[in-house]
Amino acid sequence: MAGSNGFDSKKYVEEQTREILTRVDKFDKKLYLEFGGKLMFDFHAARVLPGYEPNAKMEILQKLKERAEIVFCVSARDIRDGKMTGGFGINYKDLTLKTIDDLRELGLFVSTVVINLYSGEQAAKQLGNYLQSKGLKVYYRGLIEGYPKDVKKIASEGGFGAKPHFETTKPIVIVTGAGPNSGKMATCLAMVYQDKLNGKDSGYAKFETFPIWNLEFKHPVNIAYEAATANIGDYNMLDPFHKKAYGIDSVNYNRDVENFEIIQNILHAIISKENPMQNYKSPTDMGVNMAKTGIIDSDICAEAAKQEIVRRYFNYKVNFIRGIEREETMNNIKKIMGEVGLDENYRPVVAPARKAKEDGEKAGKGSEGIYCGSAIQLKDGTIITGKNSPLFHSESAMMLNVLKKLANVPDAKHLIAKEVIEEIKGMKRNVLFEKSANLSLDETLIALAISSEKDEDAKLALKQFKQLRGAEMHSTCMLDRRDEGPLRKLGIQVTSDGIVPITKLYLE
Repeated sequence: MAGSNGFDSKKYVEEQTREILTRVDKFDKKLYLEFGGKLMFDFHAARVLPGYEPNAKMEILQKLKERAEIVFCVSARDIRDGKMTGGFGINYKDLTLKTIDDLRELGLFVSTVVINLYSGEQAAKQLGNYLQSKGLKVYYRGLIEGYPKDVKKIASEGGFGAKPHFETTKPIVIVTGAGPNSGKMATCLAMVYQDKLNGKDSGYAKFETFPIWNLEFKHPVNIAYEAATANIGDYNMLDPFHKKAYGIDSVNYNRDVENFEIIQNILHAIISKENPMQNYKSPTDMGVNMAKTGIIDSDICAEAAKQEIVRRYFNYKVNFIRGIEREETMNNIKKIMGEVGLDENYRPVVAPARKAKEDGEKAGKGSEGIYCGSAIQLKDGTIITGKNSPLFHSESAMMLNVLKKLANVPDAKHLIAKEVIEEIKGMKRNVLFEKSANLSLDETLIALAISSEKDEDAKLALKQFKQLRGAEMHSTCMLDRRDEGPLRKLGIQVTSDGIVPITKLYLE
């Protein structure tokens, strides 16, 4: 099954685009479309739906770009708190700048930035000033007292009516943001309300991917969504409103179901009786989600989703060890694992990595009493391992082993010249005063590049990296940034047991 696709991304893009255009035509030439999840580089979707293009949403926007503009939301509190995003390892301020740059490079029109939940945060104001200096329209929105339950206050001059109104020129307004709780829905509904005051019946809908509403409730793809949101406590529910209205089972998630009556009350207070949103009978009705049309092999997607659930477990485990994840999250993900009948060893690279560590320990071949093992699985199922030593981190040894395998270089051949290794180790000890001088992965890759100048096998090994994109990897020890960064850039799906050597409290 390795390398097989279970999802037709092209078909999905066509169907989702068609459904968006159908939805916008129902309204008075204006639809505010909230984009949930990641607007770009949706690697979760790519992992659980093999064949899904990570930038499928961008393909859809490219098809709509003559009719669409983008409004970007970010929470002032997230900027103030320096909140980080796991995917890129950057804070939400920088994520805002990067996303806008990426969208512009694709020829998409970002018209406005809305800084929500603003109450004078200096860091948020600095970001706003910087964006304005670059020619972007920036608006600040405070919290409405009593939101979202005090409908009378919300639908008044002191509520949505007091919010700054900004002009949009396209019939489709894509409202996206830096992570959850960035104020996307409130921004959309405020604009719908203000449009009504100006005599226009505009609409609101949500671009959805997960959970997939018309896929089985307990399908692993939907359960993988629960795993992805175990840290915020989201869980899937059968939509009772949809069942009551249409007699059809529909999968949604708890917050949308729990808040639907509140959202309905707000909608009915801010739209006319003729507005098509009066026909929204369920949270499922609000969504635009044609993801199921792209699934061409449910079994392949199910297996990919199971692997993702285990990956999520290890990622949460590492963050828990680091002290940045809650015990409640661990309880949630363990419960999810149990529901699907999964354990740590379901991930094929886990046992080989642990065995490599054990073999190194038995042979006494670690470094300064520390023993680590790493394993990588190629797309054909082949698993290659590596152990740490006085020369290399286990990730570095594994990488050299797998490159030799792919380049058909004999295992006994040293790809990196001995004098290069010694020069780097000497610099680490004598110049940088590092206690451990064995080479991390980033140092190993640079050393390999240097050696390739005179060694044809090293040059051939350097050409193999493209075969590693999407490969699965596991390491027993906590990865430091010099190992984790290159792995992320190479597109390798890496997990870790999170073992921290007991003699080392600080990871460089």
